[in-house]
Amino acid sequence: MDKIWLERYPSDVTPEIDVDQYDSVVDLLEESVNKYPDQAAYINMGQAMTYRRLEELSRNFAAYLQEELKLNKGDRVALMMPNLLQYPIAMFGVLRAGMVVVNVNPLYTPRELKHQLTDSGAKAIVIVSNFAHTLEKVVHETPVEHVILTRLGDQLNPIKGTLVNFVVKYVKKMVPKYHLPNASSFRHALKKGQYLQYVKPTIKPNDLAFLQYTGGTTGLSKGAMLTNRNIIANLLQALAAYGPVLKEGKEIIVTALPLYHIFALTVNCLLFMRLGATNLLITNPRDIPAFVKELATVPYTALTGVNTLFNALANNDGFKQLDFSSLRLTIGGGMAVQQAVAEQWQSITGCRLLEGYGLTECAPLVTVNPYDLEGYNHSIGLPMPSTEVRFVDDSGEPVGLGEIGEMQVRGPQVMAGYWGMENTPEINEQGWLSTGDIARMDEQGFIYIVDRKKDMILVSGFNVYPNEVEDVVARHPKVLEVAAIGVPNKECGEAVKIFVVKKDTSLTQDDLILFCRKELTAYKVPKLIEFRDELPKTNVGKILRRVLREEELAKLASADNPA
Repeated sequence: MDKIWLERYPSDVTPEIDVDQYDSVVDLLEESVNKYPDQAAYINMGQAMTYRRLEELSRNFAAYLQEELKLNKGDRVALMMPNLLQYPIAMFGVLRAGMVVVNVNPLYTPRELKHQLTDSGAKAIVIVSNFAHTLEKVVHETPVEHVILTRLGDQLNPIKGTLVNFVVKYVKKMVPKYHLPNASSFRHALKKGQYLQYVKPTIKPNDLAFLQYTGGTTGLSKGAMLTNRNIIANLLQALAAYGPVLKEGKEIIVTALPLYHIFALTVNCLLFMRLGATNLLITNPRDIPAFVKELATVPYTALTGVNTLFNALANNDGFKQLDFSSLRLTIGGGMAVQQAVAEQWQSITGCRLLEGYGLTECAPLVTVNPYDLEGYNHSIGLPMPSTEVRFVDDSGEPVGLGEIGEMQVRGPQVMAGYWGMENTPEINEQGWLSTGDIARMDEQGFIYIVDRKKDMILVSGFNVYPNEVEDVVARHPKVLEVAAIGVPNKECGEAVKIFVVKKDTSLTQDDLILFCRKELTAYKVPKLIEFRDELPKTNVGKILRRVLREEELAKLASADNPA
């Protein structure tokens, strides 16, 4: 696939990446610290932390893990927190100690948390006190030996930090009661680590860096084993694709997606660290008015997010008044970017919203749209440099160019496998990873996702892809958000149902049906429409069709078996 990039950018892109450029993520950190010691690496709640300070604090934490907790190279350490300055300190501290980061969603239920801590065999966890009550319920059933607590304001200046912690706990009451008597504090760990000796271990490219758990939208989540080589490869692939539009030491990237999410981890945290950039960490991006106020404080140059985030911003009056003169790069991932959102975003900001595609199992980027793309093209872009992509039928045989098939990926970013599993059936003997996504490629190399295999709706023998239906409905000027699913139907097997959040209260079901009939073949037109105030989403804003399907099936079961 490197030929595609050479043909498009023969003068300014080196498509074949040098995956051996760094042995580990730690080498990358040390290089950036040496080149940009006094540059702000992170800003959160108005508090800046330089690369030099990040090096000092992460070294202290690494020493604490090695000397005080007596953890060894390869041990797993869980991190459970939103975007705070504590996250990069802890993450780089774990990596510098030669240990493995286990990223944990702070909104996990006790059951989900227990599974991840038990499955990973994590010996320690760094957790924000807001979620300590969840840990308390299951910690005694897990391998965790050490609990390290931090509060939201602990890395801010003393006055502001004290105020933030007081308001969060006593005014907003965001810290439920918990009892973890043997826990220590993150502040204590960093302070004690100053006086302990840090010993840099030998870290090899194939050593594990992250256990990155899949979303768990279909059963128990699995830990994708991402090596240092996987992570380095993917950020270098992204650098090859977007390097020409990025300026070393001059970038400010807005990080609204949580750093524990693989997209933000690789792109925002690591790629932009390689560039000596500043990360503006947004702790609560769901508070759109507060988010917009933070955006007004810095001349940001890049922003990543998911479709729902861009949609929410584009429909906020305060956002429309911001200065977008510095914004050069906007990338959407995690879910399909809808045309209506992409076009509205570009009209407001003057910056193209480029859709990319990735998987946790690929660290995560597989394809990206080139930075000079003219407008929205419905594609997920070109395969990343040094990445092979093919499409296969149900028997695993490759299909022809332009034909629809399941997308498979092969490249240096593909994970080593799933943690605790002898074999990973998703990766065949030739190293091809089956993605579960149905797609096609055009003659220029652009790839078009048709839909997820499991989300496809079968109407009277015809395939209906939710993405297509959603994209059409989202273009209606009175629609804010939409999700489409298939529901059982005696006449046609499945019927298309959409769940809609209104932008304008005057919107009716008849309005939507008439609109869809103009754009969709009859069997694709939604037969059922339900208006809702909001749609179920993951913590990063991805709409959960699965939850909607489960609700519909529960309704049917209840109707069939009345009390």
